[in-house]
Amino acid sequence: MLAALPFLACALVLALPGRGNKGAVWIAAVVAGVLSLLSIGLFPLVADGGVISTRLEWIPQLGLNIVLRMDGFAWLFAVLITVIGFLVVLYARYYMSPKDPIARFYSLLLAFMGAMLGLVLSGNIIQLAVYWELTSLVSFLLIGYWYHRGDARDGARMALIITGTGGLALFVAMMLVGHIVGSYELDVVLASGRTLVESPLYPLTLILFLLGAFTKSAQFPFQFWLPNAMTAPTPVSAYLHSATMVKAGVFLLARFWPVMSDSDLWFWIVTYTGLATLIFGAYAALFQRDLKGLLAYSTISHLGLITTLLGMGSPLAAVAAIFHIANHATFKASLFMAVGIIDHETGTRDVRKLSGLIKFMPFTGTLAIIASAAMAGVPLLNGFLSKEMFFTETAIYDSNVFINLSLPVGATLAGMLSVAYSIKFVHGVFFGPPPTELEKVPHEPPALMRRPIEFLVLVCLAVGIIPGITIGPYLAAAVHSVLGAETPYYSLSVWHGFNLPLIMSIIALVGGAIIYVPYYRRLRNIDGVPLTRGLRGQRIFERILVTATNRWARRVVQAFGTQRLQPQIFTVIFLAFAAGIVSGWARMGNLPLPENFDPVLGLVWLLGGISAMAAAHQAKFHRLASLILMGGAGLATCLTFAWFSAPDLALTQLLAEIATTVLILLGLRWLPKRTPVAEDLTWGVKFRRYRDIGLAVVAGLATALASYAIMTRAAPDGISDFFLANAYSQGGGTNVVNVMLVDFRGFDTLGEITVLGVVALVVFGLLRRFRPAADSAERPEQQRVLDDYAAGAGQHVADDFLRIPALIINWMFPIVIVAAIYMLLRGHDLPGGGFIAGIVMSLAFILQYLAGGTRWVEERLRILPVLWIGWGLLLALLTGLGAMLLGAPFLTSAFAYADIPFIGKVPMATALIFDLGVFALVVGAVVLMLVALAHQSIRRPKPAGSSKPKVREGLDKWN
Repeated sequence: MLAALPFLACALVLALPGRGNKGAVWIAAVVAGVLSLLSIGLFPLVADGGVISTRLEWIPQLGLNIVLRMDGFAWLFAVLITVIGFLVVLYARYYMSPKDPIARFYSLLLAFMGAMLGLVLSGNIIQLAVYWELTSLVSFLLIGYWYHRGDARDGARMALIITGTGGLALFVAMMLVGHIVGSYELDVVLASGRTLVESPLYPLTLILFLLGAFTKSAQFPFQFWLPNAMTAPTPVSAYLHSATMVKAGVFLLARFWPVMSDSDLWFWIVTYTGLATLIFGAYAALFQRDLKGLLAYSTISHLGLITTLLGMGSPLAAVAAIFHIANHATFKASLFMAVGIIDHETGTRDVRKLSGLIKFMPFTGTLAIIASAAMAGVPLLNGFLSKEMFFTETAIYDSNVFINLSLPVGATLAGMLSVAYSIKFVHGVFFGPPPTELEKVPHEPPALMRRPIEFLVLVCLAVGIIPGITIGPYLAAAVHSVLGAETPYYSLSVWHGFNLPLIMSIIALVGGAIIYVPYYRRLRNIDGVPLTRGLRGQRIFERILVTATNRWARRVVQAFGTQRLQPQIFTVIFLAFAAGIVSGWARMGNLPLPENFDPVLGLVWLLGGISAMAAAHQAKFHRLASLILMGGAGLATCLTFAWFSAPDLALTQLLAEIATTVLILLGLRWLPKRTPVAEDLTWGVKFRRYRDIGLAVVAGLATALASYAIMTRAAPDGISDFFLANAYSQGGGTNVVNVMLVDFRGFDTLGEITVLGVVALVVFGLLRRFRPAADSAERPEQQRVLDDYAAGAGQHVADDFLRIPALIINWMFPIVIVAAIYMLLRGHDLPGGGFIAGIVMSLAFILQYLAGGTRWVEERLRILPVLWIGWGLLLALLTGLGAMLLGAPFLTSAFAYADIPFIGKVPMATALIFDLGVFALVVGAVVLMLVALAHQSIRRPKPAGSSKPKVREGLDKWN
C-alpha cells in the first residue's frame, strides 16, 4: 500500500474533471496523511531489528522479483518522505497560484512520493535502480513545472541529464553487484560480507556505484545542477532538496555501507569527495543573493558532511551520518518554506531588497531564525548534536598526517562558513532598516500556511533539548538495521564535557561571526562565487552539451551520414545481416531437400516475386500502381501462411495489407513529385542499380534458406513441442498461437502494443501541425475526382457509381463490427484474437471514411482514439498486475468453465481481458492514424455555423 497508493492517487488526480484544483488538494492531503500515519504505525514491527517484507514473483528464474522490504533505516526514510510530503501538500495549498495547473502539480508530487517510497523500500537492487531513474524523471517534470520559463526548462534538463546519467551507471553497478554476489536480493547482498570488496570487479563496481550516488546527492564536481533546480516552485524545493531526492544518494551510500566501505578506495574517494563538497558548498552559499540559492548551496554542503561521515568507514561516523540525515531534513524543509513565505508575501528573494522583516513578519521571522540556528549548529537544537558527532569523528587521531590534519581543519572551516551564511540569512532578511524596494507590503501569511514550519521547528527544538526521548528509539532502529552486529555505543546527551569537539564548535561559532560581521555589506551585494567564476560547473556543462550535440554530432554525420538511403542500408543493415547468416550457416549443416513440393505453391511464389519486382519498377513512374503491386506480393505471403497451416498469420497479413494500403493511399498525394527518369543513365547509376538488385536477391535467398533451415531442423525437445503440449493445460486454449501471444509470451505482446500506441501518437503529433499546399486549380477535373475518392471524400462526388458503394458500405458497418467481436471471442480456441479483431474493427471505420468522408463520419463518430489507446494499454497492464496480486507471475492467465443457465458450461479465460486490451489499443491506434492522414488529405473550408466534429474536439482537448 505504501508503494502503490501514491501512484493510484496520481492517476485519480489526473482524471479529475475540469481543472480539479480543490479535488487535487484534498486527494493529495488525504493520501499523504494516510501514508504518514501508516508509516509511523509500522515502527513497532521494525523497532527491534525486525524486517517487513512483501514479495511478488515476476521472473524468479533470473532473480527478478518485486520485493518491498522495510527495516528501521527504510522506515526512517519512509517517515521523512510521507510526513514532510504531507506538510508540503498543506503548505502548497496556500503557496501555489489558482492560475497554475494545480492538478498537474499535485499529481507529480504524489508520483514523486511513490517513486521515493519505492526506492527506499526496494528489496531487489534492480528494482531499486528502476525507481532511482523514476525519481529523476518525475523530478525533471517538477523542476520544469513552470515550463514557460526558459530557466525552468534549462534547470530541469540539467538535473535530468546529470542524475539520469548517474542512474545508468548505477544500473550497471547493480548488475555487477548481482553478478558478484550471485543474487539481486538486497538481503543476500547485505549478508555477503566481504564478497564485494574482495572481488576483482570491485573497483569498477565502486566507481559506477559512486557515480550514481554522487550525481544524485550533488557531490563535487556534480553539484552545479542543484542550484539551477531552484527554478522549481518553492514547495518542490522544500520537498525534493531537503528530505527526498538529494537524500537518495546518501541513502544509497548508507544502505550499502556494510558491504562496500571496508576498503581504502572507498575511504579516499568518498571521504574527500564529501569534504570537498562540504567546504565548497559552504563557501559558495556565503556569496548568494537569492535566498533559495543560499539554501541550495547549504544543502550541498550538508550533503557533503553526510558523505564525509559515510566515507570514514567508522561505525560511529555512520551513526552520525544517519542522525544528520534526519536533522537536515527537518531544518532545511522549514527554511525552504520560510523563504517561500518571504517570496510570496514580499515578491522577491533578493537579499539586497530585504531587510527589517522581523517587524512585519515576527512569527515567520522567529521560526526562520530558529531553523537557521539549527543549520548553523547552535546548542540546544538538533543540528548541534549531529555536528558535534561529526567533529568528534574528524578529531580522532590517525597515523596518517594528512588525514589527521585535513579532516578536523576542513570540518572546522566548513563549520565557520556554515555559521557565516546562516547569519547572513538571518541578519540580511530580518534585521536592519525597513525595506523600501519591495513590490508588496510585507505581512504574515495565513496561519495554516505557517503550521508546517511551526511543526518542523518544534521538532528541531525537541530533538535538540531531549534527544534521548524524541529521536533516540527511532535512530537506534535505523542504525541497527544498517550496522547490525557492528552497532557501537553512542550517546545522545546534550553535554559531553569540555572536549576537543566542543572547542571546534566554539571556534566555528565565533569564526563564523568574525567572517561575516566585518564584510556583511560586501557579502550582501556581491554577485557570484569569488575564485571560481571561471570554473562554473553550469558553464562547463553547457559547453560540453553544445560540443557533444553540435560539433561531435556534426562530425559523426559527416563521417557516416549520407543523403542517400542505399549506402546506409548496405553498410549497416546488409553487412550485419550477412554476418549473422554466415555465422549461423556453419551451424546448420546439411539441409534436407524438400519432399513433394507442390507446383501450385511455386506458382504463387512466382506471382508474388513478379509483383514485388514490378512494384520496384513502377515506383519510378506511378506510386499508385506500385502500391497495388505490393499488395500482390503481400497476398502471396498471405497464401503461403495459409498453405502451411498458419491461419492466424494469414488473417493478420491479409487484414494488415488492407489497412496499411488505405493509410498509405491517403498519404500518397502529399509525397513529393518524382523526378523524371533520364533515358541515358550514367555508368555509375547503372552500377548502383545492378548492385542493389544483387543485394536484394542475395538477402532474399539467405532469408529463405535460414527460414527453411529453422523449419526443417530436427528438434524433438524444442519449444514448439512445449507450446503444443501445454497450450490447453496451462493456457486454457486450443489456438496455440493465441495462447502464446496472451499467456506464454504475453509480456512481449504488451511491449508490442505499447510500441504501436506510441507510433500512433507520434504519427498524429507529426501530422497535426503539417499543412499541405492547397489543391492546384490546374489539376484536371477527372484527376481531382479520383484523388478525392482515394482520399476519403466520397460525399463531394456526385456520380451515381460512387453513391451506390457508399450506401452498401454504410449497411456493412454493423456487420463488420459483429465480425470483429466474433473474431475476438473465438481467438483463444480458433483463428482470431484481439489483434485481428482490432484490425477488422478498424477496417469498419476506414470503410466509413472512404464512403462518407471525414466530416460525415466524425460528426457521427463516438470514438476517441486516444482514450481507446490509453484504456487498452491500461486494461492489458491491469490484467498482468492482477495475476501478481494473486501470487502468480506477471500476465499469468487463469481459465475455468462457467456454468451458464440454459447454455451449459462455457470456457472462460482471463486472457480474454488481456486480448480485449489489445483489441482496444489496435482500434485506437489505427483510427488515430486514419484521422491524422485523412485530415491532411482533405482540407476544405468549414461551413458557416458548423460545429467541430466530436473526434477532432476530443483530440484537440487532449493536445
